[in-house]
Amino acid sequence: MLDDLDRRLLRLLQTDPAQGVPELAQAAGLTPARVARRLDRLREDRVLLGSQVVIDWSRLGYAVAVSLRITLDKTVARAFDEFLAAARQVPEVIEIQTFLGRVDVRLSLVARDLTDYQRIYRDDVLTLPHIADIEALMTVATVKADDGLPL
Repeated sequence: MLDDLDRRLLRLLQTDPAQGVPELAQAAGLTPARVARRLDRLREDRVLLGSQVVIDWSRLGYAVAVSLRITLDKTVARAFDEFLAAARQVPEVIEIQTFLGRVDVRLSLVARDLTDYQRIYRDDVLTLPHIADIEALMTVATVKADDGLPL
């Protein structure tokens, strides 16, 4: 169970995940040894799963971001597993989410431009197995992209 100290450390890490133990200790008003023990326990308890690098894909030349909502043909045994295994192999797919409901899977992908997107869509996405329906939503703007939660 998390206590107030754990929550304080998690809030600090959400603000700046690159902080080291000395910086966290100073900001939290604790000793580095105590912070290190707490962080170790949060990792052991799988509250902290690792550090994450957030990439600005547009800075790397990927100007197009698309969300694909996919419904699978569920009459085929193992359709879900086969689709997910194949989707993982598409380099431009940066996120895969599965759902309960009308839509089964959402793929987030990036492309350099619309021509590149068309190539990825035709050559990679449409060849994925067991697709019954697909809807493409092009990202116009990201209004909020924050993994931080109020702790």
